[in-house]
Amino acid sequence: MRKSRLATARPLLATADGRTVRPLPKTGDPELSTPEHRAWALAVKRRAGWKCEECGTPHGPECRLIADHIVERSDGGAPLDLNNGRALCPHHHGIKTAAARARRHGLASEIAP
Repeated sequence: MRKSRLATARPLLATADGRTVRPLPKTGDPELSTPEHRAWALAVKRRAGWKCEECGTPHGPECRLIADHIVERSDGGAPLDLNNGRALCPHHHGIKTAAARARRHGLASEIAP
């Protein structure tokens, strides 16, 4: 009886050794560093009373607030419109952003943050 072997293809990309190959440093979006955007973010957080608008967690050492665009800039949301902003804790901001990204890429049709 003859044994057959299943041939596998070699990987097209080599594995990078983390000890010698370092990732590029993170860079921030320059638009988020403008004085106009900082003023918008401060106004959004003040309007929310320095609390997450989803769970009510107050801003403090344990929880920083993120001024979130309700309709993301990449989806055509107005970058400096106060009506397009809300204050979120990192947990709820992550949920909202992941859902928006999934919808944008057609991975989920009805994900709600």
